[in-house]
Amino acid sequence: MLRPFGRAVTYTRLLHLFIAIVWPSMWLFIEEAWWTWVVAAAVLAPVGLVPAMRTVEGLQARLLLTGHRHDSESTDIVVAPSASWSDRGRLVVWLEARLLLGCATSMLTVQLLIASVDLVSAAFGRDIGEGLLFLLDGHHHRWYALLAPLTLAAMAATVVGSGRLITALALRLLGPSPAERLAAMEMRTEQLLERTRIARELHDSIGHALTVAVVQAGAARAAGDPAFTDRALAAIEDTGRAALEDLERVLGILRESERPVSSRPTLTDADRLLESARASGAKVDVEMAGPLDSVPAPVSREGYRILQESLTNVLRHAGAVPVRVRIEVDDGALGLEVRNPLTADIPGPGRGSGLRGIRERAALLGGRAQTGPDQGDWQVQVELPLR
Repeated sequence: MLRPFGRAVTYTRLLHLFIAIVWPSMWLFIEEAWWTWVVAAAVLAPVGLVPAMRTVEGLQARLLLTGHRHDSESTDIVVAPSASWSDRGRLVVWLEARLLLGCATSMLTVQLLIASVDLVSAAFGRDIGEGLLFLLDGHHHRWYALLAPLTLAAMAATVVGSGRLITALALRLLGPSPAERLAAMEMRTEQLLERTRIARELHDSIGHALTVAVVQAGAARAAGDPAFTDRALAAIEDTGRAALEDLERVLGILRESERPVSSRPTLTDADRLLESARASGAKVDVEMAGPLDSVPAPVSREGYRILQESLTNVLRHAGAVPVRVRIEVDDGALGLEVRNPLTADIPGPGRGSGLRGIRERAALLGGRAQTGPDQGDWQVQVELPLR
């Protein structure tokens, strides 16, 4: 029961209610009449129609009612200006409810506090205020002091209950509208998709570079040929430099989420992948048909990553074997096929996630991907729609 009074938000909620009645209370010193509260309520109606008032009220509510900072990512209470008449209407209702609840809470807490003092005074034979004269019938009894804790408990319940009630109203009336909830959900979805894409790109790019480096180093050690070792070291250097560029770009996206995504490699840059695979000892035979420049950028970027992952899997699991790559662009789709002879599996890191990533990339673009043995070869066949 006492736990709420150890939290700062209990007192800031009470302060939030008192702030709402400061200016009407000052008016009472000028004109002591009940209709001043009616006028105060009437003045709040047009004020609530001002779009910027939603920001002011949202900041107050977020700070004093929930304890969140103004720059918090919490979307329970919106701090943006009113964007529709529905938002303005809810703000008017909020201002009126805050005034009414603030008035009731302040009067009740003050009266209960005065009642506690009057009960103690009556217990010791002192004169009490007019508020309890009718209840106590003007008599003085010692046991009146036992009632003082009850009024204090009622006052505490009023403070906690009114604070929770005004917070619930704020979440309902100052919370996001259906359109804002939909926009926030779409933004969250975009962020999750971006993180998934970044994770895939790190897997594809860094995995490809490490695979090439491991294969090249192993081949150079087994060959014992200085010329071959030089070529292997050069291939490792080129692949590692390209992987560092990809890593820097991805880290830049993570550091600055508001910044536009920098250009990513597309199928027009596929020569870099093919040369890297050839330098690793694979015999790559390439067949291209159709204009690659006409492929939409998202499709071309995902096609590049699919090709990269396919070549990485060849080097990782089959080694330096002949590879046939076919890229075809027609009126409505991009076709990509990578085939290599089936050999015994070579243990390597990350087994399984690469093929799943290929299928997921294709599915996100509305395409399809088939992976698996086919007539003595291992085949990766992908079809991506251009529209």
